[in-house]
Amino acid sequence: MDYAVFKTGGKQYRVKPGDTLDVEKLTVAVDSIAEFGEVLAISNDGEVTFGSPTIEGARVLARVDSHYKDKKLMVFKYKSKTRYRRKKGHRQIYTRLVIQDIQSEPPAPPRRRRTRARAAVAEEEGSAENGS
Repeated sequence: MDYAVFKTGGKQYRVKPGDTLDVEKLTVAVDSIAEFGEVLAISNDGEVTFGSPTIEGARVLARVDSHYKDKKLMVFKYKSKTRYRRKKGHRQIYTRLVIQDIQSEPPAPPRRRRTRARAAVAEEEGSAENGS
């Protein structure tokens, strides 16, 4: 696999095996494998496959390297002429991933099942044709 585009945390990421990626916090333990099933596109030897909206059976596997907080951003609200000022800090929590593998399994063909009623009708037609 050359690369894959997958979606997590409301954002889309283009990755290939071996990439290091920071995404919004995931509830997965450190040194465990995170699996992403919302794969939007896969490139294999220059041939790109797009899903509608996702590719069935495709997944991206990544090892969780760490969880960390980003640097602090200051949020300052201000309204003129009313003496309204609010200062607040925000630190976003991120998860660092190392992409291990991109898997794309072709979807299994749908199973065709005959209902009992259709099977009975088909059986009657077969016996009627043989009896006549």
